[in-house]
Amino acid sequence: MDRERAYVELKARLVTKNLIKHSLAVEAIMRKLAVYFQEDIELWGLAGLLHDIDYDKVSSEPEKHGIIGAEILDGLNVDHTVIYAVKSHNPQTGIVRRRRIDKALFCSDPLSGLITACALILPDKKLEGVTTEFVLKKFNENSFAKGANREQIMMCKEIGLSLEKFIDLGLEAMKEIHEKLEL
Repeated sequence: MDRERAYVELKARLVTKNLIKHSLAVEAIMRKLAVYFQEDIELWGLAGLLHDIDYDKVSSEPEKHGIIGAEILDGLNVDHTVIYAVKSHNPQTGIVRRRRIDKALFCSDPLSGLITACALILPDKKLEGVTTEFVLKKFNENSFAKGANREQIMMCKEIGLSLEKFIDLGLEAMKEIHEKLEL
């Protein structure tokens, strides 16, 4: 599946504008990580873009999130590497994250939320004013952006990145698409 069709399929299934923007942010982070690790950029990007394709459908049953997404993606003939990454990104499924793409998606998902929260507390609500140091400072404030699971973000070490480098790459990726994110 190409990126354009994937985006159409995502928008057909998600009604929340912020969830679509979140998917775009995770896609950007995953693409940036793929470049950094010399992995398949399109494959990693699709995993990021499509990881929450089932979210509106399973919002009341979080344990099914990723499982239903995998079924949707299988029906759309998406690459099995992407399907597995989507299935394993939700810790409630109990599916082991085996490959670097699986682990990257797992830690990129909450990072996008943390970076977005950092932008939203600035007076202009723009990513332009967000620095890696600022995100690191906010990362260490447990009362800030409570939904951004710090343990999950710290799993970046399993893909060979320090927290600082991971935040730096994620922030750079999101800044590159700031218009789409309206940040």
